[in-house]
Formats: sequence, C-alpha cells, structure tokens
Amino acid sequence: MRRWLFLLAAALAAGTLPGPSASAQQGGSATEGVYADSIVFGQSAALDGPAGELGRNMNLGIRAAFEEANREGGVHGRLLRLRARDDGYEPEQAAVNTRELIALGVFGLIGAVGTPTSNAAEPVAREFAVPYIGAFTGAGLLRQPDQRHVVNLRASYDQETKEMVDRLVEDLGFRRIAVFYQNDSYGQAGLNGVRRAMDSRRMELVSEAAYMRNTLAVKQGLLDIREGNPQAVIIIGAYAPVAHFIRWARKIGLDAVFVNISFVGSSALLDDLGRAGDGVVVTQVVPFPGDTNIPAVARYQAALREVDGRATPGFVSLEGYLAGRLVVEALRAGDAATPPTRASFLRTLNDSGPIDLGGFVVEYAEEDNQGSDLVFLTVIRGGRFVPVTRLSG
Repeated sequence: MRRWLFLLAAALAAGTLPGPSASAQQGGSATEGVYADSIVFGQSAALDGPAGELGRNMNLGIRAAFEEANREGGVHGRLLRLRARDDGYEPEQAAVNTRELIALGVFGLIGAVGTPTSNAAEPVAREFAVPYIGAFTGAGLLRQPDQRHVVNLRASYDQETKEMVDRLVEDLGFRRIAVFYQNDSYGQAGLNGVRRAMDSRRMELVSEAAYMRNTLAVKQGLLDIREGNPQAVIIIGAYAPVAHFIRWARKIGLDAVFVNISFVGSSALLDDLGRAGDGVVVTQVVPFPGDTNIPAVARYQAALREVDGRATPGFVSLEGYLAGRLVVEALRAGDAATPPTRASFLRTLNDSGPIDLGGFVVEYAEEDNQGSDLVFLTVIRGGRFVPVTRLSG
C-alpha cells in the first residue's frame, strides 16, 4: 500500500495521471484537451539523466504559471493541467511520448527540452496540428515560416552566437575563437550560428571539436581544441559535460574565456563548476531571474514560492514560467463564451500584436513564430551569475 501511495503521489506531482473522465468532457473536445472544467497540456522533456535539471526546471516554471492562473480561477472557468513525461533527452522517446500525449488528448505541447528531441517531436505535433509551444531551444528547425503550429518564446541560437562573437571581438579584441559542441542537431545549429557570425567578420575558427550527447566524453575534444591555442571557446552543450570540459580545461592550463549558449542550464552549470566557474560567460534569452524590478520576474518569484518554497529562482524555470504565462494570456484573450480550440489559440497569438508578459514583450505574425529577439549577457563572478552589458578582461 505504501508503495502504491508513493507512486500515486509521484504521478500527481509529475502531472502524469489521466485527465478528466468522459463525463467531465462536456463543453469542449476531449481530443483537443478541452474539458468542462480544465484544459490539459502535455510536456515531453528530460526529467532524469544528464539533462534532467533542464526539464525539471522547465516543468517547475510552467506549473508555477499554471497554478498561479488556477488560483485566480483559471481561464474562463477552466483550470490548466500539465501531463509530463520523461524522454531522457533522447529523440526516439520524445517522438513516442508526443504521440502518446496527443492520443490521450492534450490541447498543446509545451516546454520541450532540446533540439534533437524537438526535431523528432515537432513533426508529430505538425501531423496532428497540435500547438508546439515554448520549446527550450533556439534552433532554426523550429523557426520556419510555414510552421504556424510552432510558438517559440525565445531568441534564436543564431542571435545568441552573433552576440557572443560580437562581444568577444568588440569588447575583448579577440580573434582566436574555437567551438566545442554537442555532436547532434543542437550542436550543429550552434556551430553554424558561430560560423555565420565569424564569416560576416571574415574570421575563421582556430579549432573545433565535438562530444556525444548524454555522455561526459570530452577529454579528446579538449585536446583538439587546445591545439588551436584559442583566446575564447564557445561551447554548445548541456551543463554536465560542459562543466566537465571546463574543469579539465582549467587543469591542463587552457587559458581561454569560456562562453556558453543559454541551453547549457545556468543554475546547474554554476552548481557543478563551483570555484572553477569564475569568469565563465553564458548568454541568456530571458531577463535576470533576480531582478524583481521587472514585473514578470516579481510575479515569477511569487508563483515559484507557491509551488516550491525551497526552489531557487533561475533562468530555466523563468523561461518555463514565461511560456506558461504566454499560454494563459492567449487563452484569456479568447472568447469566454466559446471553448477554445487549437486553431483559435494560434489565431489569437498571431492577431494580438505585442503581448506584454510584464516587462517581457513578445509578438507573433503569420510567418514569424518567434516571440522575442532579446539576448542578455551574464558572467559568473564570486560564485554567482551577474548581468553585464559587455565583456571585460
């Protein structure tokens, strides 16, 4: 009995229990995840393994936004629910989870984590015309003009990598830049972004190397990177192997500035690096999670405390929260007298003009599914992240 209760509690916490019964489905379409008393969303993300911290924090942020709305009565009388499934940051499982969530009846898919997983899951969402919302990736494969079912919150990897190269060249005067990347579609997207930024300046990488996803096999790549004697290494990876790479780089005396893309998972990277983190740079696509002068951040912190009083504010859970808030605002903008549909939800986003989430503004159009173009700069100093506007020596 205790084991059963434990599993039940875990399922409730993860949002994996079945949705409302057929008797509760009046007033909406069960196949579209709309019920008389609720609207159900699905999430397939890494909840365990080397990238698990990313999925857990996206999930936490989304739930904070949904539960905040639910405390206010939900959306036109319907509460927001989230079903979450672990894909381990593996594309095949992400596709399986996505099909199963759609078959169970979800209104939309939200908070996917990663480029390779989105590359596998998005075509499934497209097949069934299910909104694919707020994926934790800046890859171009989700930013095509005909992907009207895709709703990106964040800036692209091209925008992040351009900011990296601009700051390294203009602020520090660096010319010798290397790239260490994850050997899959995510790493390739970041690598291509860096190359485009370098090409625009008629510069070439001094070295590049890759590692395999969901491993810590970084040492050979580190040695290859060192051969180019770089002044800076742009890293396109996840927090566990990235931290491993940076610690080993410090040990072998590679004197370079390490610059990471937002997907790395800033809080987890900081925890993993410890004292080896000072000077490490991370580009971000959401505001600083400690800046309560921004209304959205103040609301996020309050909502986060309600869900988990022990949780520390961070960039990933803030991104999840903003994705959740976007869903709430779009649904509330719909007709209160008519149950929402997937098509009406997407139409509302495209027709709304700028949507202010509280100092973080997003805007969509018929052939533009990316809400924000903002890129922020942060550096680890004294064991914590600080926001900066430029890099210093």
